[in-house]
Amino acid sequence: MRGNIRPIILFLIIMLCIFMGGGCEKAPVWRLEKAKKDLENALNAGSLRYSETRYREAENIMKAGWMEMARQNGKFAPFRDYRKADSLLALASETALKAVAETDSIIHYLDSLSRFELTQLKQELVEYNNSLNGSLVIRNAIKYWTFAQQATQIGEQLANKGEYEEARKEFAKARYHLGWLSSAIDEYVDDTASKIKVWRNWVKETLDETRAKNCYGLIVDKIAHKTYLIYAGNLVKTYDCDLGYNSSQQKLFAGDGATPEGRYYVTQVKRNGQSKYYKALLINYPNETDRRRFAHNKAKGIISSKAGIGKLIEVHGEGGRHEDWTEGCVAVTNRAMDEIVEKVGVGAPVTIVRRSDLWP
Repeated sequence: MRGNIRPIILFLIIMLCIFMGGGCEKAPVWRLEKAKKDLENALNAGSLRYSETRYREAENIMKAGWMEMARQNGKFAPFRDYRKADSLLALASETALKAVAETDSIIHYLDSLSRFELTQLKQELVEYNNSLNGSLVIRNAIKYWTFAQQATQIGEQLANKGEYEEARKEFAKARYHLGWLSSAIDEYVDDTASKIKVWRNWVKETLDETRAKNCYGLIVDKIAHKTYLIYAGNLVKTYDCDLGYNSSQQKLFAGDGATPEGRYYVTQVKRNGQSKYYKALLINYPNETDRRRFAHNKAKGIISSKAGIGKLIEVHGEGGRHEDWTEGCVAVTNRAMDEIVEKVGVGAPVTIVRRSDLWP
């Protein structure tokens, strides 16, 4: 009797497995391993950063499939059904692949955007640099340009490492500094345009004076970096000159590095041993106009109440460096200074303008 029962029980178990839809199949471990591998690939591709929602979705689906597989494993073998677990794990792999694709698309977009911004910034930096090199050292302009250049370089390094968000933050800093640079240049241009008539009159008055007195004089054009030796209203010779390290503006106070703008006169001719810089012509800065401007700026709080007006502005030697380096003086070469001191004496006019559109 027992021999007849055993085949019947085995038959019933087989039929039950068939009825349960394949419940005796093995757990889809390979599906789980594939889902894990696909998630790992997504993580390495940067999906947690650039496609976090999709990555988390794939991660949660895989966990659900894993738990479902574990739940089925806990059942008696004939009652196990791994179809749901298999489906969930397959969906987890599919979602992870979508996260990779989405990540690749976002990275490609950010890389293209960063490269475009970088190209634009580099081009603007070159254009601004060319503009600045062709003019005076505009106050704060070089500082803003340098800050913008540094931020651009840091941004480029970050972009090359794939740190696009941080790179774009640096590019935004560069834009910020270029904005201030543009404002500084606009202010400088507006100031120059408003004063060109004054400078033109100074040049004309100086030419007329040398003509009337039949004497020598000097006219300094700061933007051109030229010193013109004139006699009786006519150009005799032109010399290159160096200026104060902050010569884009009118001199406001002692130590600002600006070369003053105005009509002055030689008060002393310094020859060998009398000047720190070879030979020199000392001019009467500050004149009355300078003193009035200084007092007004102090009263308005434009300059510190402790600031001094400055003194000892000269046309002197040791120039020819092709850079603005003095404390506010005009520097020419020693050879030029030899020629100048032989012709320009005490009382001779020395007119300094930021720009002249009539001379020479």
